[in-house]
Amino acid sequence: MGLARTKSVALLGVEGHTVEVEAHLGGGAAGLTLVGLPDTALREARDRIRAAVVNAGETWPEGHITVSLSPASLPKRGSGFDLAIATAVLAADGAIPAEVVHDRVLLAELGLDGRARPVSGVLPAVLESVRRGHRTIMVARGNAAEAALVPDAEVVAIGGLGDLLAWVRGEPIPDAADDDDPDADVPDPTHGRSPDLADVLGQPVARRAVEIAAAGGHHLMMVGPPGTGKSLLAERLPTVLPPLTPEEAIEVTAVHSVAGTLRKGQPLITRAPFCAPHHTATRAAIVGGGSVRLRPGCVSLAHRGALFLDEAPEFATGVLDSLRQPLESGEVTVSRSAATVCFPARFQLVMAANPCPCGKSGNACTCSSLQRRRYLARLSGPLLDRVDLKVELQPVAHAELLADRAYAESSATVAERVAQARDRAAKRLAATPWTTNAEVPGASLRRDFPVPGPALHILAAALERGEISARGVDRAIRLSWTLADLAARPRPEPEDTAYAFALWSGRSTP
Repeated sequence: MGLARTKSVALLGVEGHTVEVEAHLGGGAAGLTLVGLPDTALREARDRIRAAVVNAGETWPEGHITVSLSPASLPKRGSGFDLAIATAVLAADGAIPAEVVHDRVLLAELGLDGRARPVSGVLPAVLESVRRGHRTIMVARGNAAEAALVPDAEVVAIGGLGDLLAWVRGEPIPDAADDDDPDADVPDPTHGRSPDLADVLGQPVARRAVEIAAAGGHHLMMVGPPGTGKSLLAERLPTVLPPLTPEEAIEVTAVHSVAGTLRKGQPLITRAPFCAPHHTATRAAIVGGGSVRLRPGCVSLAHRGALFLDEAPEFATGVLDSLRQPLESGEVTVSRSAATVCFPARFQLVMAANPCPCGKSGNACTCSSLQRRRYLARLSGPLLDRVDLKVELQPVAHAELLADRAYAESSATVAERVAQARDRAAKRLAATPWTTNAEVPGASLRRDFPVPGPALHILAAALERGEISARGVDRAIRLSWTLADLAARPRPEPEDTAYAFALWSGRSTP
């Protein structure tokens, strides 16, 4: 009879929870029992682990083996516990010293041949391990670069169970053979010039709106016929956003690690992400969820970046309305019978829409006025009320395209102005928990950052006429602060609030 312990990590959302893996060898019929709320994939580990141990050249223990995953009330999902369970079983059998592995965190799936395979969610798992004081973490080679992003973590990369046994016994771990490593990094197939804001010609107001949105973290909607550059502008918004700070990069990378969307060879995401779901996406795909495993949705994959909804009126009404809560709070809570998890969702919403179902402009349009109203009415008032900038794009003549080439600025030029504006906002908000104008709550906006009276006259008059809501006034004021930051003014002036109201109401003109 023997008893041994190792450690692993279970994930709930993007948060890790340390799990103690205990293996007990007793008498009775041969077999392996897993207890502690394992899911189906984890129950199947019994057969994988036995084959991996035998093919690694070790002897599978006789008698009945009981493996407990503690705390028992915490759901455990996935195959990332394979390595920890196999190590605990071998330590309980005396094949390796139990005291060497009792405080080690092990995260990897095992193949039938004993090979260690990478798993999703390693970054938040390693963050949790280091936070709990467990600094030595063993992972598959495919996860080594991601795990090494965590400061103070001692990462041991292994190719399989044989490497772990060698490390425990004080023997050197063999070097990886590139031609035998299925998880070796592969080059990114994408190539060519990156998107640039200068590619979009003939739409100076829309380009300016993208710059304002980037400078203040505001939401943007573009309406116009096909071919006017709506998608091009949305795709170029991330190119003018500032690089992520180290803290933001870890946040974003953790979300993508859990979702399994990290690119090989690029373990750390340093640029603002861009997510563009198809209009047939379900509510669970957008906000997150799932019946068995709770996964982050598009709003979380776009955290600290941009979420682009092309042909926004084509999305289901329930999907669009589900965005209202994360737009306000910057996070989304997904509740299921098994667990409740919270995913970060501080994103910039960019929507694009045709003016009518046919998408044509001018005399070529065959839609009635009722059809046009019904089409855009699919975007609810409360959702549009949360969008700070609304811009209408018009078809551009060939002569305008040629003339605009001399005035279209590159993404690098615009990004420099955006960075300067964000710098001014960050200094003003230094004593607050917010970093951009769009994040400041209305109450704090009015109390701590008052706008001069003359600059508020146009918004007060619009509120009296019912042309803007109280929430809309707050959003217009935030927008005016961004305009002042771009112009290097200490406070918004009447021209800033006037232009902010025009952008919020969609009345801005070239």
